[in-house]
Amino acid sequence: MNIRPLHDRVIIRRMEEEKTSPGGIVIPDSATEKPIKGEVVAIGSDVKNIKVGDRVVSHGNMSCRVCKSCTAGQEFNCKKRTIWGFETGPLWGGYCQFTHLPEVNVLKIPEGVSYDQAAAASMTLLTSWHMLVGRAKITPGQTVLIMGGGSGVGSFGIQIAKLYNCDVIATASPDKLDKCLELGADFAVDHRKEDWHKEVRAISKELAKKKGEAPGIDLSFDHIGETHWNKQLQLLKYGATLVSCGATTGYNAQTDLRHVFFKGTNILGSTQGTKAELDQGLYWMGQGKIKAAIDSTYTFEQAAEAHTKMLNGKGMFGKILMKPEGA
Repeated sequence: MNIRPLHDRVIIRRMEEEKTSPGGIVIPDSATEKPIKGEVVAIGSDVKNIKVGDRVVSHGNMSCRVCKSCTAGQEFNCKKRTIWGFETGPLWGGYCQFTHLPEVNVLKIPEGVSYDQAAAASMTLLTSWHMLVGRAKITPGQTVLIMGGGSGVGSFGIQIAKLYNCDVIATASPDKLDKCLELGADFAVDHRKEDWHKEVRAISKELAKKKGEAPGIDLSFDHIGETHWNKQLQLLKYGATLVSCGATTGYNAQTDLRHVFFKGTNILGSTQGTKAELDQGLYWMGQGKIKAAIDSTYTFEQAAEAHTKMLNGKGMFGKILMKPEGA
């Protein structure tokens, strides 16, 4: 195979990928975020830390690396930031048999972590780690509320919070509650109930008695948005934090500002994360402390079926994988 990469590029043969499309059926490469995992088959002359044969995973946050944000370790705030696959297509992304990335956007997969696990982790593990560790500065012993624990980010959020020895209350639809508990959540609450927040409040009161502190949530992890936003604010302790990475149910959330200014609430936005944060998360996967929740696996020939299942969302827990037939 005669491939001549650019000086700083790593050529990767795709093994399998995570399916994370925000919508659409059998759509071009540029329409979805596609973290890719595979084997290195060629490297450029200036590539120093990756070699042919390495098992690698992509860090999909592509930035200029020279602006103030990037040099401050905040490449997620780079004004020139693009999401590889989502904004670099139509021919440069995860549907390619062979693809290329700058060395700075490539990480080695730790020993003991399969291609499937890496494929299901790189985008959502990165997002969850950045939310809890990078932005919210999670600390041991906190009472943490993970909204939507059955999602990709939520399933990692549960495990990261337990890694930090926190008390974790996860919310999910009724069919996903047991799986949240299996991942490590201490409590699981049906967030489709109108009074879901009352159950969370009651749990936080019992935890507070054991800890000898005020009841309430120290840290709320949100990507649900509009329908559950204000009730999360009500549940927070004084000086607590709500960190958000999305708005699945809508972005026009009602906010009772009294729960913000009077309680000294910290509301943080979060998107993507740094290569170093992904490396930290992958390390703990290699140690067996975090695992990807994989709902199902499809071949590329079944792309329409995979997209349809993701759009429907019913009964899904964790990630959908797509990979070549026989891989």
